[in-house]
This record gives sequence, C-alpha cells and structure tokens, in this order.
Amino acid sequence: MPGSTRVAAIDVGTNTVLLLVAERRGERIDPLAERAEITRLGRGVDATGRLDPAAIAETVRVLAAFAAEARALGAAPIACVATSAARDASNGAEFFEAARAAAGLAPAVISGEEEARLVWRSAFRDFGGPAGPPPLPASSALAVLDVGGGSTEFTFGDAPAPRGRRSLQVGAVRLTERHVREDPIGPATLATLRAAAAAALGPLAGFGGLGELGGARLVGVAGTVTTLSAVAQALPAYDAARVHGATLRREEVEELLARLAALPLAVRARLPGMEPKRADVIVAGAAIVAEAMRLTGFDRLTVSDRGVRWGLVHDLLEGAG
Repeated sequence: MPGSTRVAAIDVGTNTVLLLVAERRGERIDPLAERAEITRLGRGVDATGRLDPAAIAETVRVLAAFAAEARALGAAPIACVATSAARDASNGAEFFEAARAAAGLAPAVISGEEEARLVWRSAFRDFGGPAGPPPLPASSALAVLDVGGGSTEFTFGDAPAPRGRRSLQVGAVRLTERHVREDPIGPATLATLRAAAAAALGPLAGFGGLGELGGARLVGVAGTVTTLSAVAQALPAYDAARVHGATLRREEVEELLARLAALPLAVRARLPGMEPKRADVIVAGAAIVAEAMRLTGFDRLTVSDRGVRWGLVHDLLEGAG
C-alpha cells in the first residue's frame, strides 16, 4: 500500500509465542494480524537448565507458521526475540538452529532490561498521561508490571524512555514448577507461593509510592494479567477490546487468587475467560501480581493486551526509543 510500511514482530516467551503484523498508516499503527499460542518453551528449564526437546519442536512449529503468515501478508522486516527461557537454557543453540531451519528466523535473545524497555514503550504509548483511558493519573507517570513465565519486569517513569527498570527471576511457570504439587492448591501451598513471590519481588519494595512518581498509574502486561481480567469479566471468548484498558482492583486480584487456588485444575480450565493451557500456572501468576501490588502500594492496575511485540513494532516503524 503506497505510503504505508508493514512489519511483523514475534515474541518467543517462556510460556507463549506471540505474533503481531502491523502497518503504519499516517500517524496510526494498525494491527493486521495478532496470534498467540502457548507452547511452554521453558517447561522444566528452572530445574534442568535445559530446553525440553518436545517444547523446542512445538515452539519451532508455531514459529514457522507465524513467520509464514507474516511473509504472506507482505511484512518485512520480521523481528523475532526470545526472552527468559532462552536466556536461562544451556542448550538454547538447539532451539535457534531448529528455528532457523524451519522458519528462516534466528530469534535474538534479549536481556530482561531490554524486555522491560520494549514493554514500557508499548505501555507508555497507550497509557501515558492524558492519552490514557480514565481514571486519569495525577501525572503522566506510569509503572509497568510484566509477569511472564520465567521472569517479571517492573519499569517506571514519566516519559517515552523509562527512568528505571528491574528484571526479577520469578514467573508463573517457574513458580508453579517449584512449589505446586497438589490439586487443588491448598492454603499452605498458596501461602508458600505468596511468600516465594514476595521474596523474589523484594527489590520492588523500594519502589513503594515511587517518590515523585507517586501519582502514577500501574499498567499490567502479559498473559497472567489479561487472563485475570477475562475471568473477572467472565468473557465467553477472549476479547482484546474488552481486556485492553480494563481495570483490576487489588481486592479483585486477591479474590481471584483465592477462588482460582481453591478450584481443581479441570474446573479452573473451564472457567469463562480462562485459556485452558494457562490454567495450571494462573494461580502462581496471580500470586505474583498480588504481591507486586502489595509491595509497590498500588490499589488498582490498568490491563494491557500488548507488550514486547508492540514495542518491537514501534521500534521498527518509529525508530528505537
């Protein structure tokens, strides 16, 4: 299309592979295709330090399909990054070689700090200051919480470039694999999950109130937060338009955490709004959200349906920020 640029971004996470194909039309960036598949590339990495061969094969299959779709839509370039699981695994080269052979892509492993920057770029564009949806914050300041499968990133600031960011080694898959051995999850295990999350998130306690950024809005990103919002709304099918920009109060997160933990996995997986493949790790993810909100003193968060892939697209179409 004359006057437009079409690009794609693929985010290979510990739990999920996400695709965004987007086009610039004047000042707008419009999504043409968005896909998400849970492949759990990082299953077992916390214990073994290695990527599971079956997880590699499933992730590469999805990656090849996403790359083919992006090319069919005329996207160029295609940016592809890998995050926590690929950072931590000793055999990441096996995954990269298989991805290159099957998809013609070599995912670039990005640091936790770079992951946080990309998520920040997307969140600030959508929610920074008066551009964001109500309730408007007291200033343009944001804090962004990105709960992944293997790591959690926290970023804050009041401008397109963040003032500070932290990447912490706790995520929904990692926490589940370390501590969950029963179904449903009993009070003692839930307490252990919360204590482990709080310990890993301890550095965030220093951000409580955010000092001069105390009027900030907290934005929550990634599958744990979007799933909690979808379940809270009892959505019969996932609807990004109803999730992106929705609000979750801290007491709602606490109620969801208690409710989800008490349900057997099979029942949890059938809840309206629940992605069945996420049902086994959602309790640990919710524990991370609850503890992060407690430590940083936020009583509500705004849900973002976007993240690393959107930050990559902004970089491709607008230049790295």
